[in-house]
Amino acid sequence: MPASAFGRRRALLGAVVAVSIVTAGLLVSPTATLASLASLASDPFLFGLVVCGLYLVRPLLAWPTTPLALLVGYGYGVTLGVPIALTGVVVTVVPVFLVARWVTTTAETETETDSDVTSALPFDLGTALERTGRSVTRYYETAGPIRGVTASRLAPIPSDIATCAAAASGVGLRHLVVGTAIGELPWTVAAVVVGASAATVTLDGIGELGGLLAVGCTLAGALLLVGPAYRLARTRNPDTA
Repeated sequence: MPASAFGRRRALLGAVVAVSIVTAGLLVSPTATLASLASLASDPFLFGLVVCGLYLVRPLLAWPTTPLALLVGYGYGVTLGVPIALTGVVVTVVPVFLVARWVTTTAETETETDSDVTSALPFDLGTALERTGRSVTRYYETAGPIRGVTASRLAPIPSDIATCAAAASGVGLRHLVVGTAIGELPWTVAAVVVGASAATVTLDGIGELGGLLAVGCTLAGALLLVGPAYRLARTRNPDTA
């Protein structure tokens, strides 16, 4: 298979996965479902079983992780809630990563032509998808796997989209876990604190804190990438130091 054809196939598969994630998240809202479970917080053991189950099925429903962290904070408070919610985030991204890795690996080992897959797409769209895939791969090659995953988790983008991008770019599972734990920590702490301080469970978001947190985390992620970006610039322009 020509390299350009493989690139389009791989990018197309990634786009299909991304669209599926977004669509599922829109069709199945977590708010009503999780709010109905708030009454179980009076029974820590039963509540814990339910929370574990929700984290395990979250990838199938394409829910964001913040509502679950809010629910955990409401039920367990900050001290227990932060490690529980952070562990849940790390665990719940693993199935998404493995599925995305399997999809991209299947694309790599596919030997038949992809003309049937991409013929229905406008050429410009296929080219754009291919370029996007190359850009994401270059991003991880430049930033490094752990730094790249950490920065992507700090950025206010859907968690599963970032996971799929990391999987398609060849990031290892160990690097994904470490980077996810670091990058998701501020988001998780904020959600747990808001959930723990609420008189009644609220699952719509972290309120005004969300905007400030998004700006702060985005800046932190950008600072993480300053060093790799500078080294890349020097490599491409060795005369400019």
